[in-house]
Amino acid sequence: MQGRRKFLKKTVIGAGVALPLAFTENSFGRSSGIKGPKPLVLSTWDHGMAANERAWEVLSSGRSIVDAVEEGVKVTENDLDNLSVGLQGLPDREGITTLDASIMKGDGSCGAVAFVRQVKHPISLARLVMEKTPHVMIVGEGARQFALAEGFPLEEEVLSEKADRAYREWKKTSEYKPVINIENHDTIGMIGMDDQGRMAGSCTTSGLAYKMHGRVGDSPIIGAGLFVDDEVGAATATGLGESIIRISGSFLIVELMRQGRSPQEACEEAVRRLIAKNKDIENIQAGFLALNKDGEFGAYAVHPGFNFARHHPGMKGMVDSGSYFKK
Repeated sequence: MQGRRKFLKKTVIGAGVALPLAFTENSFGRSSGIKGPKPLVLSTWDHGMAANERAWEVLSSGRSIVDAVEEGVKVTENDLDNLSVGLQGLPDREGITTLDASIMKGDGSCGAVAFVRQVKHPISLARLVMEKTPHVMIVGEGARQFALAEGFPLEEEVLSEKADRAYREWKKTSEYKPVINIENHDTIGMIGMDDQGRMAGSCTTSGLAYKMHGRVGDSPIIGAGLFVDDEVGAATATGLGESIIRISGSFLIVELMRQGRSPQEACEEAVRRLIAKNKDIENIQAGFLALNKDGEFGAYAVHPGFNFARHHPGMKGMVDSGSYFKK
């Protein structure tokens, strides 16, 4: 987890010219977004680097931004070392891993699945909800049946080695005590823009570890974990889902940008509202990542430790976000 607390200051240099870092410190000690060249892909946490690499490959091959945000987060869904995304993620209190995912285009098209079992790539299932059904969200057994109907192989329902070991340890006390900035609060949210300014986003997670069976967080909820509007911008969220749902965090950020706030200002306002609407805030981590139609971006979190991956022509790397509370 130390990678999340490190600011990677090195950048990739394109054509012999060093591009500036994505964030700069202003006189108030906060990060402020700057415009960047298109296309642009942003995703939460350090596992976003590998996801962005795949998304970039997809965009570079001429495929769509929707293809890119789907294929990008599939890398994380496949990552056996990740305990918060995919079937290898930490289970619920019953020892069952359930997954949530959403995908959205800038024209308002969107799809989501929640509380789904045995599906290796819930993000791809969410895309089929968007493209093949009149619905936005399908959950539980219905989502599993839809996956079968669409030819998705159902995986054997066995915990990964790391998840099983952690679950058996948890069962010794069976207590849930949130800890800031560990796998228990992670997901991957990705937002991106192609060279024509078209936007899309994706979000996928196995949710809180040891949650009540049937619990659903913000990630599959359009407007909470993800929202995209080509006319304005895009936003995604990570952290304790209940706190994000209470303020419709991603929709709030896009609407604030519509009213003229920068992505950075919008993320900071969303964090302030989240803090105002949630108790026990010292044990809650949540972070937001946003992008507007001009290619400006911003990020902000409740506590230190949130970072994100950024890819655009000539540069790729990790960026630490600012936070309301300081170390």
